[in-house]
Amino acid sequence: MIAFLLQLGRTRLVILAAVLIAVVALIDWRIDLNVSFGFLYLFPMLMVGICLRRWQIAAVAVLCMLLAEWFDPFAWSPDAGIARDIFIFSSYIGTGLFAYESARNHRLILKHVHDVEQEIELRRDAEQQLQILIESSPAAIVTLDSGGIVVRANQAAHRLLGFEPGTLAGQSINDFLPPLAGVPAATESQPGFRTAMQCSGRRRDGELFLADVWFSTYKTSSGPRLAAVLVDNSDDLRDREEYSFDRLVASSRLAVGAISHEIRNICSAISVVYANLSRNEALTQNEDFRALGNLAEGLGKVATLELRQSADSQQLAGVDLYSVLDELRIVAGPALKESGVLMRWALPEGLPHVWADPHHLLQALLNLTKNSERAMQGQDKRELTISAALEDHRVVVRILDTGRGVADPEALFRPFQPGAEATGLGLYLSRAFVRAFKGDLRYEPQPMGSCFALDLTPYGDNDG
Repeated sequence: MIAFLLQLGRTRLVILAAVLIAVVALIDWRIDLNVSFGFLYLFPMLMVGICLRRWQIAAVAVLCMLLAEWFDPFAWSPDAGIARDIFIFSSYIGTGLFAYESARNHRLILKHVHDVEQEIELRRDAEQQLQILIESSPAAIVTLDSGGIVVRANQAAHRLLGFEPGTLAGQSINDFLPPLAGVPAATESQPGFRTAMQCSGRRRDGELFLADVWFSTYKTSSGPRLAAVLVDNSDDLRDREEYSFDRLVASSRLAVGAISHEIRNICSAISVVYANLSRNEALTQNEDFRALGNLAEGLGKVATLELRQSADSQQLAGVDLYSVLDELRIVAGPALKESGVLMRWALPEGLPHVWADPHHLLQALLNLTKNSERAMQGQDKRELTISAALEDHRVVVRILDTGRGVADPEALFRPFQPGAEATGLGLYLSRAFVRAFKGDLRYEPQPMGSCFALDLTPYGDNDG
């Protein structure tokens, strides 16, 4: 009945209650019987209790009590009338407040039901969208139970492991990715895992692949679960190894070419001395002297190995210097910050692309920053400034540090020099890298610290 009355609306209920009060009063007034019809006011009180406030309900209860007492066939006396009026008023206001609380609870229940239905609908939509996302994901996604059995898998997981659609559920992951089967399940005492790993996997036909795996463990009402995202990284590994091999060959060719250049200079000097000594007829008749000349000539021919600029130039292109410096910031930034080095950048806008190999250019810059980091160890002021500018049709990149400086600048860029880190080839190879794409690496003396400058050719000013 409460639900039916609520559907009528507040205005209609107030009007209907007023009409009923008037009708009951009229009946009580016009029918002359020794019977009081005051109990009929309980029905309008039920209506006003649904749509009015508490003080309004109390006011209507007082009105109904006065009407019932006014048309009561029995005479009013203080002894019986006061008790009767209190009883009547209590009945009316009790009925109204009961209806008020019932209607209020009914409204709360309806609101709660509406909220629950809305949450169910939102959850259904979210689950549907999540299901679409999982099924359309290019990455393989699987969920496993505590025994390593596949509970659910998307289409990409079926393709990755070589299964027909819908047939992977119920299979043991130990046959395809054994490390996942060994992950401890989440328990009350064992917290869940959220990490990544790289491991070898096996497809259904036995083909091996390299998998990048991101997984987490969690608990459900059905027991522990593991959710994993799998990506086949075999192509990236293959490309990375091929690229590393190509870089190794190119670097070796540059190193050999640079060393050959130095050997050729030495052989040229030996040849000059040999030519001067050849004027002495006594020496020209000496077999050992002639053998020494032949040896120097042969060594000079061996040292004619060049850098093969034509082959290397095919790998060069216009490089965005900003991109290379961003990569340098990503690679070297954390280590410099950990060492307490303040890194400053002074890069103007509008620098042209430069003629370079991006990998070798990054290697040269990284070697210079590491040298600066070592040079600033133990210094009170540790700042590294990397700047770039366009000077005389060349793009000049400078690496300026506040380190100890260079005691003997003439010894720079010499391989195997005493006191250098490792083999002392860092600066030597860095300059060889830069010169390979027709740039140069030079040292600029500073009052404090050291500064190395890379002179790079703008792309378009050189046809390679």
